[in-house]
Amino acid sequence: MNYFLTYTVYVLILSVLMGISTWKLFKKMGYSPLLAFVPFYNYFIVLKETNHPKWWAILSYLPIVGPIMMSVFHIYLMKKFGKSLIQHQVLTVILPFIYMATVNYSKDVELEDENELYLTEEEKASQKKDTFVGSITFAVVFATIIHVFFTQPFGIPTGSMERTLLVGDFLFVNKWSYGYRLPMRPLAIPFLQGTILDTGVKGNPKDDPKSYVEAVKLPYERIFPFNKPQKTDIVVFNYPRDSVHVSLDRADPYVKRCVAVAGDTFEMREGKMFVNGKPEVFLGDQEVQHRYIVNTGSQLDIPGLYKIFGFLPVQEGQNQQGGFVYYFQGLTKKTAAEIKKLPQVIDMQEHIQPKGESAVAYRDEVRQKIDTTNSIFPINSGWNQDQYGPLKIPKKGDVVVINDKTLPEYQWIIKNYEHNTLENKNGKIFINGKETNQYTIQQDYYMMVGDNRDASLDARFFGFVPEANIVGKPMFTWMSVEGAFKDSQSSYQADGWRIRWDRMFKATNTGEANKTSYWWIAVLILVLFFGWEYFVKLFGKKKTEEE
Repeated sequence: MNYFLTYTVYVLILSVLMGISTWKLFKKMGYSPLLAFVPFYNYFIVLKETNHPKWWAILSYLPIVGPIMMSVFHIYLMKKFGKSLIQHQVLTVILPFIYMATVNYSKDVELEDENELYLTEEEKASQKKDTFVGSITFAVVFATIIHVFFTQPFGIPTGSMERTLLVGDFLFVNKWSYGYRLPMRPLAIPFLQGTILDTGVKGNPKDDPKSYVEAVKLPYERIFPFNKPQKTDIVVFNYPRDSVHVSLDRADPYVKRCVAVAGDTFEMREGKMFVNGKPEVFLGDQEVQHRYIVNTGSQLDIPGLYKIFGFLPVQEGQNQQGGFVYYFQGLTKKTAAEIKKLPQVIDMQEHIQPKGESAVAYRDEVRQKIDTTNSIFPINSGWNQDQYGPLKIPKKGDVVVINDKTLPEYQWIIKNYEHNTLENKNGKIFINGKETNQYTIQQDYYMMVGDNRDASLDARFFGFVPEANIVGKPMFTWMSVEGAFKDSQSSYQADGWRIRWDRMFKATNTGEANKTSYWWIAVLILVLFFGWEYFVKLFGKKKTEEE
């Protein structure tokens, strides 16, 4: 309810600004000045008086789409009163309520009598230009509506889900899979996630210009949450520990497999995963990979192997015997067996971190400042990515014990995800100013891990993924381009790029080895697009002939 209450307040503020800056103009158009203050209906009148589709008014206060549509409607209104020059339009967009107010309170402003205007060739050309710009604008608006409210494209830049999802796969994500999460930053540039561009200013991403207005914000709310992420689902979510973006829906999007849900116990033993004490069951489309160390007597033909096996992150060095050592990441058992048969290979073994080898990274040479991003979660666990847990995934309603030992496990939940104040004073824990030794979990959490586990920055490092961070479930791969992204884990990259036609328009989240093809959707879109264009041209031609 907080979301809709805050949203209503924003709508009322914008409606008051609209009314104050245009009430006299509404009166000149023959309407009660009070109607300029009525949400949606004020823009309905503007569209009616400027001969545009009146149903567009419903778009005027939608998040992200609304500001675009409002600017368009304001321009229509200003043209109605003769303010049609480019400088007028720029002022209307940049300073909408201020500029419209100057027109509103001007003594000499009058309605343009469009029926009596004699259009010169220059004015006709200007009208055509406006029509073209309008078409482009509404194409952008339509795409924005799809992007914001239904499905979002998402690219795979790293190999953490290889070979299930390949580097260079582009997916469509269904935002309604687990209930629709309403936009939290309604004033934003369409299609951009968090920042406008990477400026590289002082190497700090926080200095990059944001694609949204941070001050205009709405609380978290999810509607129609009929489903929750299930074990084995491939899920898109916002990175929970993003230090650049305060708004969780603007944090970097990640894609991993949900391996444990709220209430489950997650564990890694000798690099093998167990949930609730049971070994994982591999799905038909799930190709789990591991890290291997390979000693050879002579150099391997890595480019040649890349062409045979595809994704092949590898680092090369020399061993003490004068031969070569290769550190492979992301090898399936089948690929590992084939590489082991190569004549240059002396020995090959899976690399598993032993127990007690804690994975803690530091940001300084004296090992004082812990790098939480690259350290195993929780910091004090003594675990590593192959020997991990057991760790229970928090569930809404769980009452957990809070002390110095458990605080690293729950502090992000208490302070960052569920927005409480948290202090640790001489071993005493204070939550929202009150001393306590327990805390009640307010939402469900999930464990998200990559199928390529030895090359995956996942929940073993950044911890639990809150339900609030869930975006949706990938539907299908609409494009797959080898070489589209440079993988930092690999010393060899593909020469150029190529389209993987066999992966295009294939379902993503079925769990089956043979994926359902959605090529019919691509064909249908093309038929509708070109068919509609042909129909419009044919209809226009017939209408001209009749006249």
